Amino acid sequence: MDKIKDALTLTLITLAAGILLGGVYELTKELIVQRQIEANAKAYQMVLPEAAEFRADESLSGKVAVSDNLLKQSGLSMEQVTIDGALFGYDESGAFAGLIVEATSKDGYGGAIKLAVGIREEGSAKVISGIDFLEINETAGLGMKAVEPAFKEQFANKQADHFELTKDGALEEYQIDALSGATRTSNAVTNAVNGALYFARESALKQ
Repeated sequence: MDKIKDALTLTLITLAAGILLGGVYELTKELIVQRQIEANAKAYQMVLPEAAEFRADESLSGKVAVSDNLLKQSGLSMEQVTIDGALFGYDESGAFAGLIVEATSKDGYGGAIKLAVGIREEGSAKVISGIDFLEINETAGLGMKAVEPAFKEQFANKQADHFELTKDGALEEYQIDALSGATRTSNAVTNAVNGALYFARESALKQ
């Protein structure tokens, strides 16, 4: 009888501990997401100025979790691109304003380049509202020129299936002028933006 009682007590303790740990995990996860939003708020606001608030979404997080397989289907050069996170943006009235996608390209000259990409909807079209850097360590005077408005703003307010790099002067909306002496950096940034755009169109904002 005592053995049965002890076993029952142990089972209840284990169950209670599991529930407690599950609650702690969920709380910790929410805190991590909130701190991430706070840390990157300036970049988010810059790339999606229409939004006054950014929120995580469980279904969106699920789509991020399986995004590696999605990018493999793109037919583009995204072997070194990952989707690290995504948030929905809402304006002051609470209306949907757009999507923030955090995308990393691992093939920068100085290592990984991580971007925040703002994407808004205009009808059925997905438009890049802006990009900003969350992580970059390229060569000063060359690849680091990617953080300057002259390069970043080439993507702003553009609608394209994907962007292509050119060294001959951008003539089409989908073309991006490569930085002189920093083609690898330019290519890494373009790939990351393409990854974010593809994720938005084929998953996060798919209608």
